[in-house]
Amino acid sequence: MRVLTALPEAARRAFRARVSGDPTGAPDWVRDIARVGTGPGWFEPDGVVWRVHGDLSTLVGGVAALLGQAAHPLALAGVQRHSAYREDPWKRLAGTARWLVVSTFGSAELAGQEAARVRGMHERVRGRARGRAYSASDPALLRWVHLAFTDAFLAAQQAVGQDLTGRFGRGWPDVYVGEWARTARELGATDLPGTAAELAEAIAAHRSELAPVPDDLRAFLAAPPGLSPPERVFYRGLSGAAAHLVSPTLAGCAGVPGRGRGGTPQVTATRLQLRGLRLALGSYSPSEQAARWRLGLGPAPAWAADDAA
Repeated sequence: MRVLTALPEAARRAFRARVSGDPTGAPDWVRDIARVGTGPGWFEPDGVVWRVHGDLSTLVGGVAALLGQAAHPLALAGVQRHSAYREDPWKRLAGTARWLVVSTFGSAELAGQEAARVRGMHERVRGRARGRAYSASDPALLRWVHLAFTDAFLAAQQAVGQDLTGRFGRGWPDVYVGEWARTARELGATDLPGTAAELAEAIAAHRSELAPVPDDLRAFLAAPPGLSPPERVFYRGLSGAAAHLVSPTLAGCAGVPGRGRGGTPQVTATRLQLRGLRLALGSYSPSEQAARWRLGLGPAPAWAADDAA
């Protein structure tokens, strides 16, 4: 742990660049979390959604979510045909992170602007696959993406994140599912689950629509290009844990063991891995730091002095 707490600044900047596209961890859209609007956003400060999305377990949840979402052929077609994830997977990651953190930590004004931006992007994603039309604006397809995302991030928090039971009680998973549904509704999804049990039932109801995730995509998600040797070792821990957190309904299609099928040593190792990274990076992400400053709950981020100069 001592080595990790002394993580060189260059390594911290490299990590921030991977997940946000900026070595400071604060591209313009993160800085807007501090600058646009003045009050709370869609979610309670320091509430369940803040704590889940402020946890490094999201690194594992993101991989599990992609594996699960790709089991739906129409969702997969939209990604494969309308994004450059193979050419620049890290730009795609930063784009996904933008929606997650802005809608979580931004003011209501900023979150609304971000939702409008994403809806505009979805309007351009449409076509046909397997003889069926698809559109990223289709409420049913938006619902599927939300279900797989929510299930994966909840499972990751429970398995490798900080324990939230002491702070929020044993019902916190239901609170997370119910509150996070707001973002999907803002994008146009309907008929969303409000509890963890309803979430599992909703995913299981899609079983007949699912198909195996292509081998090349599974290989890509297991070892994306462009990583340095240390990053490959770190990412292997994330993807190894994610393989054991995918919903049992989706695991067969994703070609992974899924939840409840062993993996305790891997999950435990990844939990320790993230604990060390948390010590190195600090308690709050740049996005949450920006939100806390906007709300008067914390000091100004380091970049604020540069902006003022």
